[in-house]
Amino acid sequence: APEAIPIKFSEKQQSSHYLYVREHKVREGTKSPWPPKRTLFVLNVPPYCTEECLLRLLSPCGPVQSVELQEKPELAESPKEPPSKFFHPKPVPGFQVAYVLFQKPGSVSAALALKGPLLVSTESHPVRSGVLKWIRDYTDSVPDPEALRVEVDAFMETYDRKIAEEEAKAKEEEGVPDEEDWVKVTRRGRRPVLPRTEAASLRVLERERRKRARKELLNFYAWQHRETKMEHIAQLRKKFEEDKQRIELMRAQRKFRPY
Repeated sequence: APEAIPIKFSEKQQSSHYLYVREHKVREGTKSPWPPKRTLFVLNVPPYCTEECLLRLLSPCGPVQSVELQEKPELAESPKEPPSKFFHPKPVPGFQVAYVLFQKPGSVSAALALKGPLLVSTESHPVRSGVLKWIRDYTDSVPDPEALRVEVDAFMETYDRKIAEEEAKAKEEEGVPDEEDWVKVTRRGRRPVLPRTEAASLRVLERERRKRARKELLNFYAWQHRETKMEHIAQLRKKFEEDKQRIELMRAQRKFRPY
């Protein structure tokens, strides 16, 4: 059963909030990124208790290696993206769970023996709330353009390198039979991926300009074809009227004998 540790936001608060902690354990055969002997699993973490607050509250039990807050517990090991200062998921508005990784296994037992109440906000380490917290969150949400550009460039370099490695690996495996003598058939696009250079961008723009000019020329020929068709219909109607007048004249002269 988990142990309950009372915490208070500050000394002025009379009632306590309880954190439920236990040693992190997983089922046999299940992989987890958190070492079971050195990880403390924390439930019922309130919104005002950040990762820095948990680090400060639990550091007396021993050196803390890392603290991570999540919306719900992890059931299995999953690949994680590297942390980013700008592109991060929306914070969870409600209560969360936390994984606290200590450097030594004995720190988990010391954390389970805590009595409390522990203070989240103190004079030496105040925690902002209310309007002050909203102002800080808004200030932090405005990114530095230069730092953002550097991070995006680094991400794109890593992505391009990963795509190139996958394409090279697929090219090596193409046509090679596997253990059961099956050959994997892949479909490659006709258009190769263009490099992100200024010359390549200019070539794409020139190709699009030529395509638009060709389309305008084709539309002109289509309009010309319609005009020719209308003139031909007008000539047929004119000839039809002339034939009618000729027949009427022959009838008047009684020289028209159809039978």
